[in-house]
Amino acid sequence: MSRADTPDTIGTTLLDAIPQDAPHIPVLIDPVVAALAPAAGRVIVDCTLGAGGYTRALLAAGATVHAFDRDPDAIAAARAWGADYPNLILHARRFSEIADSLNEAGVDQVDGIVADIGVSSMQIDQRARGFAFASDGPLDMRMSQDGPSAADFCNTADEADIADVLFRYGEERQSRRVARHIVAARPLETTGQLAAVVRKALGHRPGAPKDPATRSFQAIRIHVNDELGELETLLASAEHLLRADGVLAVVSFHSLEDRIVKQFLADASGKAAATSRYVPIAASAAPAIYTQISKAVRPSEAELDRNPRARSATLRHAIRSTAPARPRRTR
Repeated sequence: MSRADTPDTIGTTLLDAIPQDAPHIPVLIDPVVAALAPAAGRVIVDCTLGAGGYTRALLAAGATVHAFDRDPDAIAAARAWGADYPNLILHARRFSEIADSLNEAGVDQVDGIVADIGVSSMQIDQRARGFAFASDGPLDMRMSQDGPSAADFCNTADEADIADVLFRYGEERQSRRVARHIVAARPLETTGQLAAVVRKALGHRPGAPKDPATRSFQAIRIHVNDELGELETLLASAEHLLRADGVLAVVSFHSLEDRIVKQFLADASGKAAATSRYVPIAASAAPAIYTQISKAVRPSEAELDRNPRARSATLRHAIRSTAPARPRRTR
């Protein structure tokens, strides 16, 4: 299947090859691999290695893969299973650092870049990592396992700063109320304690379809790991690293991430926004950095049957043009 023929939903040929008891099931693996078109001689960057779902599929197709992960557990596991792959190069770095790390490895340009944004299933399922409120664990949430933790933030930040994080990254409409309850309950040491505080602040109805702590946990995790800043830096770096006809593929799991990717690709398409619905969109002076920008690709029903956690996943991909990259922007 060519990249241009990738459908909005796709069958689960690669997904079916993954054992039912695998620790992590990569989402949208078929459309991701179809978009990247891995083959011998192609160099592809997997920015979010995790359990290696995308990386293994790319390696199996003959591609050389530079795999990044800031989580030392993911890198350690890959050193074991990756021993059989001479065309796998591991980078224990954040994906915002791909340009520097690839340069140090002597790589100037690549044929594809893929990123699966957000927390992985393995991280969520490990109680000691403190990402989830389903089981009590230390209030940590650090993907890299270093730096300030979620507990550090909750226990030291000003009430106004906590409210701002909850509103900005969790879209929590009652962020001020939740922040006030967090400050009043300090110190907080476990995920269970934080979840109880948020539920008390918002009112928790047992059996409700969504736990009221969900948005606050998401917001604090994004803040602790600077996830949106990392994504923005990755997108800016990708246009410098991808060679002409290279592929950028990004899988996101919530609206904040997807909005950033969608807007970035729109800005890089070379078209200026129309000022009126009666005025057609006009080409801007800047050439298109990306072409063949896909629509949002969602999981198929077959994939959802196998992996319900894929329900909120969205893939967007695009092809790098021959236009020169825009000047690098500093964060």
